[in-house]
Amino acid sequence: MIFIPTAHDPQSPAHAVPALSPQRLGLLAAGAGFSVASLYYSQPILGVLGADLQASADRIGLVPTLTQLGYALGILLLAPLGDRLNRRRLILTKAVALTAALLLSAFAPSVPWLLLASLLIGLSATVAQDIVPAAATLAPEASRGKAVGTVMTGLLLGILLSRVVSGLLAEQLGWRTVYAAAAASVALLAVALWRGLPDFAPTTQVSYTTLIASMGRLWQRYPGLRHAALAQGLLAVGFSAFWSTLAVMLHAEPFHLGSGAAGAFGLAGVAGALAAPLAGRIADRRGPELVTRLGAGLSALAFASMAFATWLPPQGQLLLIVLSAVAFDFGVQATLVAHQTLVYGLEPAARSRLNALLFVGMFIGMATGAWLGSLALAHWGWLGVVGLATVAALGALTVRLAVNVRPTSLATAHLSQS
Repeated sequence: MIFIPTAHDPQSPAHAVPALSPQRLGLLAAGAGFSVASLYYSQPILGVLGADLQASADRIGLVPTLTQLGYALGILLLAPLGDRLNRRRLILTKAVALTAALLLSAFAPSVPWLLLASLLIGLSATVAQDIVPAAATLAPEASRGKAVGTVMTGLLLGILLSRVVSGLLAEQLGWRTVYAAAAASVALLAVALWRGLPDFAPTTQVSYTTLIASMGRLWQRYPGLRHAALAQGLLAVGFSAFWSTLAVMLHAEPFHLGSGAAGAFGLAGVAGALAAPLAGRIADRRGPELVTRLGAGLSALAFASMAFATWLPPQGQLLLIVLSAVAFDFGVQATLVAHQTLVYGLEPAARSRLNALLFVGMFIGMATGAWLGSLALAHWGWLGVVGLATVAALGALTVRLAVNVRPTSLATAHLSQS
């Protein structure tokens, strides 16, 4: 990917970043949603992709794998640039690159081209991780949690609805249309962001190597960051174990549901996206630590409740799983927003790097959960997946309960941790 250097776009105090208006907040939420959705369009259409490109299941399975790998690498290596460059130009550059990568997927003549495009999609979709810190920077401190929660709602809706839209569109118009429509949506988004975002002054002028190296020092300096990454990573293990095995479970007895139904099942998680703004408001009023504990506890209860599904008839099992999915999505996303609020308050000048470290921890958990979930399903069935998810969520709750919260402000906490 090519990035446009913008080291000399600083703002003087007299020209501070404008306040975060509702229209701009909505634009940022839409930007996060449409960009992150690009990571998940492929999941419901892998069967169609394999048949059309005459590829084996193992080979076509590399499409989502490389997309997630690219995203993880992009978070670690590219997202920190938000502290070094003008974040507005970085967002626009990635949006253009994401449009190009989606178009490459739409016109890919063979599997190798599609795999290359998938890796590039993952790298450039990290624009979502530039948008969230942008919202935190623009928002007043008193309403930062609410602003982050609103943008995260857009991001989460993009994750959840992308599978549904992709499956329906591919069924009617073919898989290439999915990528072409996604490219068009991101291109329109880029125009809107170009018109609607202000410039952001870089918060550091250090070299790229120094910038990346500083992430290790941030990790060592802030226990709060380590606790947040560990707890969110554990919740991600359960989250990913559930969603990565759900389609296989629904395809088997006693349900025998197709991929379209499995994709539509993701609608159950839309209600969980409502947790983001609510969690942000509670974090602003009562403190984010309370939200992390409530969210992790709710997730553990929701995962554990699915163990009772095997005692119910098929219709009852589906209903219980839907309700549980709503509950644990709510808990996981509420905890994520609270963790972001905690992390962003540690060192405002390093928000992009702190955000990158938090999400690297989360995506390590996502990858681990997908792997362990598949193993659990193969060896112990659905109860194995439920048990894995429950234990992981209880681990996250234990991490949050072990944190000694002192009645100090974020600024005081920052000084004590430094």
